[in-house]
Amino acid sequence: MEQKAIKLLPLTCDYVFKRIFGQEENKEALKDFLESILCEKIYKIEIKNPEIPKNYYDSKYGVLDLKVTLNNTTVVDVEMQVRNEHNIEQRDTFYLASNYVNELKEGEPYINCKKSIVINIVNFTYYKRNEYHSIARMIFEEPKEEEKVEMGYEKEDRYMTKHLEMHIIELPKFKKKNPKMHTKLEEWLWLFVGSDEKVSEASKKNKEIEKIKKKLASMSLSQEERNNYEYRLRAIRDEADAIEFATRKAIEQGIEQGIEQGIEQGIEQGAAQKCEEFIIKLLEKGTKIEDIIELTGETKEKIEEIKKKIKG
Repeated sequence: MEQKAIKLLPLTCDYVFKRIFGQEENKEALKDFLESILCEKIYKIEIKNPEIPKNYYDSKYGVLDLKVTLNNTTVVDVEMQVRNEHNIEQRDTFYLASNYVNELKEGEPYINCKKSIVINIVNFTYYKRNEYHSIARMIFEEPKEEEKVEMGYEKEDRYMTKHLEMHIIELPKFKKKNPKMHTKLEEWLWLFVGSDEKVSEASKKNKEIEKIKKKLASMSLSQEERNNYEYRLRAIRDEADAIEFATRKAIEQGIEQGIEQGIEQGIEQGAAQKCEEFIIKLLEKGTKIEDIIELTGETKEKIEEIKKKIKG
C-alpha cells in the first residue's frame, strides 16, 4: 500500500518559520535563503535570537522575528507576518532603527555602526506596487529647479545612506505572477506557497531547500510541534475575532446607541491595542469623522492621517 504523503506544516506560519530557520543546524539554508533576497554573498552568519519566546502563543507579545548578523557587518531582522495589522511602515522603521542603534557599543564612534536590514515576508497584499519583492532605501529626491547649483559633478550621489534597507515580499503577488523557477528566490518562495509539485521541483533544484523540506516533514510528524502550531494560529485567530466582534457589535447596535458597548466588549476580548484598525473599519463604512472622534477619543488629525493612508 502506498504511504500517504505528509502534509507539511506551512512556513507561512511565523512559529514554523522561526522554528525552522532559527535552528543552528539550518544556518546554511538560512544563508542561502537570505542570499536569494539580498543578492549578495554571505560568508558568515550568526543567529542572534534562536529561541522561541515562552509567550509565543500570545500573538500580541510573542513576536517571532529572527535576528541575524551577516559577515560581522550587517544586522538583519527577518519576520514572517501572517495577517495584516496595517502597521508595516511603523513596525519596520522601528526594527530598522533599533538594530542600527543597539549594535553600537557605548563609546564607539558612529563609523562602527552596522548596516541594518529588515526583511518582511507577508502573507497578504500591502503596498500599491506592481512587484512582489519591494526594496526601499534612503535615496535623495529630485531637486527643485530653483535649488540646483552647478557644482560640476558628473555623477551625483543617489543614496543619503546605504546603511538602512527594507525588503517587503508579498506572497499573494508572487502566487499571482506564478513565475518559473529561474532564480533562487523563486525556488525558495515556492517552498512557502507552492503545491506539492512546486515544492518537489524546488527541492530538486536546490539542495538547501531539500534539507528544509525534510526538516519540515520531520517537524510535521511531531504531535507536540503540531500542537504548538495550532496554539499559535488560535492566538492569531482569537485576536482577529476580537477586532471583528467589536466592529460588528458596534455597527449592529448603531453608532449612537451601541457603539461604546461594542468597543468595550471587543476590548475585553483582546482588542485594546487595535483602535486604528477599528477606525479603518468605521471609515470604510462611511462613519462621520465627528462620530469617530466621539467614540474613540482620537484626534481629528490622527483620523485624517489614517484616512489618507487608506486612500494611499
